[in-house]
Amino acid sequence: MNRFQCVADLQRRHGVKRLCSILGVSRSSFYYWRRTAADRAARQVADARRAARIRAVHQESDGTYGAPRITAELREENGVAVNHKRVARIMRASGIEGIRLRRRHRTTVSDLAAAKAPDLIGRDFTADRPNTKYVGDIT
Repeated sequence: MNRFQCVADLQRRHGVKRLCSILGVSRSSFYYWRRTAADRAARQVADARRAARIRAVHQESDGTYGAPRITAELREENGVAVNHKRVARIMRASGIEGIRLRRRHRTTVSDLAAAKAPDLIGRDFTADRPNTKYVGDIT
């Protein structure tokens, strides 16, 4: 539950001014949230419809398409302007992911048979006086 919903639920008992001051929100923000409730509901319905279409396009591509390709596909089909950020947000909320084909580059090939360097200072990095212990790290 968000803070604005809490104010809306309790406003008959305590009043908006008091609840907003307790919850740390401004009254104008609460009234704006209340005024735009219908727009948010319409956006959620549109997102649900778009999520179904995104899921269908993703399945048609055998699960390979990501947000940029799905956005291009939706633009070609309907001719409707759709933002790639909105498609990415809907995909993230629905748990839809494209396939990443890039391989990780292995930068170090360690020799498991090689002898490890001994720990000469015994993991004790404190020194009684200067210039007695020198430690280096080449990672």
